[in-house]
Amino acid sequence: MKKGFLMSSLMMVLLLAASCTTYHFGVKDRAEFVPVEFGQTEAAIAQAEQSRGARYCPEKIAKAKDLGRQAADAYWVCNNDEAMRLLAEARRLAKEAEGCGPAPVAKPEPPPPAPAPPPEKICMTLNVEFDFDKADVKSKYHGVLEKVAEFMKQYPQTTTVIEGHTDNRGKYEYNIRLSERRAESVKNYLVEKFGVEASRLSTKGYGYTKPVATNATAAGRQKNRRIDAVFECVQ
Repeated sequence: MKKGFLMSSLMMVLLLAASCTTYHFGVKDRAEFVPVEFGQTEAAIAQAEQSRGARYCPEKIAKAKDLGRQAADAYWVCNNDEAMRLLAEARRLAKEAEGCGPAPVAKPEPPPPAPAPPPEKICMTLNVEFDFDKADVKSKYHGVLEKVAEFMKQYPQTTTVIEGHTDNRGKYEYNIRLSERRAESVKNYLVEKFGVEASRLSTKGYGYTKPVATNATAAGRQKNRRIDAVFECVQ
């Protein structure tokens, strides 16, 4: 009877001992008491799991739990300082997770400004012609050049290239120089008679390389001894 009672008591003690086994972060306790930081950390993680932030930062909570397991392992091998550091980091992550929210909606970047349109080039043949081997501007073309000056004053950002031309009589080099003199004459006329800024005018001589009529007739050659104006207009 006594022997049976002792056996029953021993079994009861073993059962009670087994039922009193505790765990922290899934790691079995190896001591009767553990620091309060274990319980504080588990409570912080549990609170984070129940918070609104758990939807948005589950990875922080998972990391906090893993740090808790590492802390328990460190504590049971008497690495107390490391265990406390890991528990503190786990509580910090749990607190961060608790405060998580949806990512802010990024405002769309404004579209880049449209590139400035390139300058518009307008080329017109002026009704300004020259006598053979001459570069002086005749007074009868005053009205034609006045319209050019008025256009440039109306659009002050406009620049103009005055292009001189010749017929095909004479050598190439001579006609290039002659066409340049004709272009310079028109430029000077616009500057001196109408006050157009010289910096807005440039000149170019093409000789007989760009005819607009046949050079086989006197009338055609007269048309080729001319001035063109290329206006570069900034819109």
